[in-house]
Amino acid sequence: MIKNLIIGALELPTRVYNWLMLKYRHVKYQKNVKINGKIHIYGRGEVILNSGVKINSCRSANPIGGDTSTVLNTCSNGKIVIGENTGISNIAIVARESVIIGKNVKIGGSTRIYDTDFHAIRYEDRIDGGDVNTGVKPVEIKDGVFIGAFTTVLKGVTIGERSVIGAGSVVTKNVPPDEIWAGNPAKFIKKLN
Repeated sequence: MIKNLIIGALELPTRVYNWLMLKYRHVKYQKNVKINGKIHIYGRGEVILNSGVKINSCRSANPIGGDTSTVLNTCSNGKIVIGENTGISNIAIVARESVIIGKNVKIGGSTRIYDTDFHAIRYEDRIDGGDVNTGVKPVEIKDGVFIGAFTTVLKGVTIGERSVIGAGSVVTKNVPPDEIWAGNPAKFIKKLN
C-alpha cells in the first residue's frame, strides 16, 4: 500500500504534464487512454486517441530500450488517428496529411511512421525553393497489424489487416492483408493462415 502511494506521488507530475499537453494541443481522446511517461505532441493538426489506446513514452515502459519518448507531429495541419485498443511504444509519427492507425494494432519500440519526404528530391527545390515540392501521401495501418521494433513506414503505404512487419524493416510499398513482410526494403515473406 505504501509502495503504491509513493509510486502514485512520483507519477503525478508526469500525469499532469500529459493532461496539459493533451488539452493544449486540443487532442480528442477517450478517458481510458493510458500514457506511460511524457508524450510529446507538436503541430496544429488533429490528433485523435480512441478508447483503450496505450502509449509507452519512456525507457522504463519499454523493456527493449530504444528511444525514450513518443512523438506525434501534425505539421502543416496533418491528422493522426490511433484506433481502439492500439498499443504504441516510444515511436514517432509525422503527418503532413494523415496517418491513420486501426484497431488492435501493436507497434514496437522506436518505430517511425512518416507520410512525407520532409525534403524535396530535386537539389534546386531543396536549396533555392526552401524545400518546395516535397512528396506527401497518407499512411494507413489497418486493424490487427503488428509492426516490429525499429521499423520505418514511409509515405503512401497501406498495411493490410492482420499483417506482420518484421523488426527493423523499411516499408516502402503497400502490404496486403494477412502477410508477413520484412527487410530493407520490406519484402513478402509468407502468407498467414
